[in-house]
Amino acid sequence: MSMSMSEISTSPSPSGKHREGVRPYPEVALTAHARTTVPYLWHPLVYGEFTSASDDHPLCSEDFQEALWNIGASVHQAGGHADPDPDPDQDEVETEVAHGALGCPPWNDPCVREEALCWVLLAQFASDEHAGMMWGDCGTLYWLIRPEVLAERRFDRAMFTCQCS
Repeated sequence: MSMSMSEISTSPSPSGKHREGVRPYPEVALTAHARTTVPYLWHPLVYGEFTSASDDHPLCSEDFQEALWNIGASVHQAGGHADPDPDPDQDEVETEVAHGALGCPPWNDPCVREEALCWVLLAQFASDEHAGMMWGDCGTLYWLIRPEVLAERRFDRAMFTCQCS
């Protein structure tokens, strides 16, 4: 499920009042710190560079994969590489967004993988028990954007997708 920000319907709430049946999330303190992110092993860029790698390639070694895993998952982040759901039935978030941006062609259409390379993570928000936010069954919300659109600060052209295991 991908959609542009302009497709998401919002309506302002009167000052201090909430629409009937809408309960806002509690306010929580935000903190930030710089951290290293790496593309996951099935990211379109990694896949494109190492498609022909044999099973004994260092990229496929358990030690390398464990080292990547030990960098740690991000709960919420702005920028960097997305931290997708490890469920093998989920597509990578860049591919999900590319598929939607192209008007939902067949998943195996080569243009989908090519388009996926054109998107970068703007922000991701994981389910967060402390904030009382749960996206499905411990899912994550992702907003991706094209770098040239980000440079123009055209956040209305960002695309959304979510994953849930």
